[in-house]
Amino acid sequence: MFAPWRMEYLVCEKKEGCVFCKCSTRCDDYIVFEGKTCFVMLNRYPYVNGHLMIITGRHLGGIEELTDEERKEIFALLDISVKVLKDSMNPHGFNIGMNLGKAAGAGIAEHVHVHIIPRWEGDTNFMSVVGNVRVIPEDLATTAANLAPLFKKYAQEVSS
Repeated sequence: MFAPWRMEYLVCEKKEGCVFCKCSTRCDDYIVFEGKTCFVMLNRYPYVNGHLMIITGRHLGGIEELTDEERKEIFALLDISVKVLKDSMNPHGFNIGMNLGKAAGAGIAEHVHVHIIPRWEGDTNFMSVVGNVRVIPEDLATTAANLAPLFKKYAQEVSS
C-alpha cells in the first residue's frame, strides 16, 4: 500500500482547537463550497472518493442547537451535494448520515456535520473487508478541483 498523504497525519503535532472552525485549525484546501451558515468539504480521510461533509460554520455539538437557517441550508447543500456527485462521479447510491456523539462513532463529536458518501455496486472489496484498508484512486486536490465548479453551478440555480 502506498499512501504518502497519511504520513502528515501520523507525524504532525496535534493542534488544539477544532479542525472545522475557520478561526481555529481548519484547513481550507478541501472546501468545495462555502454557504451562508454551512460549508461543504471533502473528508480528509475518506471512505471512498467524493466523501463529502456538510459542516456548520458555528461550532456546535448538537442538532438541537441548529437555527432554522442552518437546518434549511444543510438540506439545500445535501441536495446540491448529491447532484454534484451524480454529475461528476456517477455513483449508484449514497450513504448519508450523522454520527452524534463519540459513542455513535463521531470522530469530531463537538462540531455538527453530515457525511455524504457516494457508493458504487461492488465498491467494498477484499481490501476493506479483509484488510480493513481503503483504496482511494484519486487524490483529494484533484477531486476538490473537479467538484468546486459544479457546486457553484448548482448553488446559482438554487438561488435564482
